[in-house]
Amino acid sequence: MAISYKKLWKLLIDKNIKKCDLQSMANISGSSIAKLGRNENVNTDILLRICTALHCDISDIMEIEESGDIEDKRKRR
Repeated sequence: MAISYKKLWKLLIDKNIKKCDLQSMANISGSSIAKLGRNENVNTDILLRICTALHCDISDIMEIEESGDIEDKRKRR
């Protein structure tokens, strides 16, 4: 199983917010945005800042995917 932040990117699109805008709204670094883009682990404080800035719940920005789904996507790249 792995974490996916697809919900975060969809939420940003729905709210017409760019990644750089999120970075300043949530006061997070560019490297944290990059980690989120690669579905890597980030500190829970980062996730809390994002949820606070977007006025949403943690389940609105992330989900758990089966490992096979993630591995299949990596193989296709």
